[in-house]
Amino acid sequence: MNPLVSDGPGVSHRGATALSVNVNKVALLRNSRHLEIPNVVHAAELALGAGAEGITVHPRPDERHIRTRDVHDLAALLKGWPGAEYNLEGNPFHNLMPLVRAVRPQQCTFVPDSEGQFTSDHGWDLARDGGRLRPLIDEAHALGVRVSLFVDPVPESMPLAAAIGADRVELYTEPYAAAFGSTARATLVERYATSARAAQAAGLGINAGHDLNRDNLGPFLRAVPGVLEVSIGHALVADAIEFGMAETVLRYRRCIREAMAA
Repeated sequence: MNPLVSDGPGVSHRGATALSVNVNKVALLRNSRHLEIPNVVHAAELALGAGAEGITVHPRPDERHIRTRDVHDLAALLKGWPGAEYNLEGNPFHNLMPLVRAVRPQQCTFVPDSEGQFTSDHGWDLARDGGRLRPLIDEAHALGVRVSLFVDPVPESMPLAAAIGADRVELYTEPYAAAFGSTARATLVERYATSARAAQAAGLGINAGHDLNRDNLGPFLRAVPGVLEVSIGHALVADAIEFGMAETVLRYRRCIREAMAA
């Protein structure tokens, strides 16, 4: 196992790429009935027990999947898992900051979603929004919370993220996933790699997420340097229907180990 290393506010993390399991889709299925089945906290516990290094949730204002009580229940669970990280995603101008203040996760990821947005589909325009984000980043730091900004793979954005105080950026990987297996893949991969190098040069840590799966995760990690954490939800939960949550986490961690070895 790699040693733990420090990375700004919040707890330390392992040197290898960490897997944070997003349990939003577990909550979405739960919300289709009134039976508390499947149980979001139990799913998170199974993932942690199988070796996931963290849990991610993206509570939206309409609570169509993760609800406020889930945020608090998961925070209580993670208190029993020292070293595991809790990552709250969302738009800090909507419902995210009251939850960050209440549970003080190890990391919050600021995402520029509109209130009714189906799913995240773009990163921040930091030239436009950086000034508004800076005081919220400062507040999160005062709470002891690391801040990651959801960004497109644009190298020029990385110094802007660093200038407003972000600790990390999360590279939005849906374009990579959509191009996987196509002739456009090589060009996109180089864009992500260049963006990652620009982030490192600016002193930022690198996360990645959106539509990563067991097929495309390893090639991404082999091509893009320095990825500290991947947040995976939709594909992982879909795989868990077939393999079970614990076995699925083991398979994703195997992908990561093999990519690190390569």
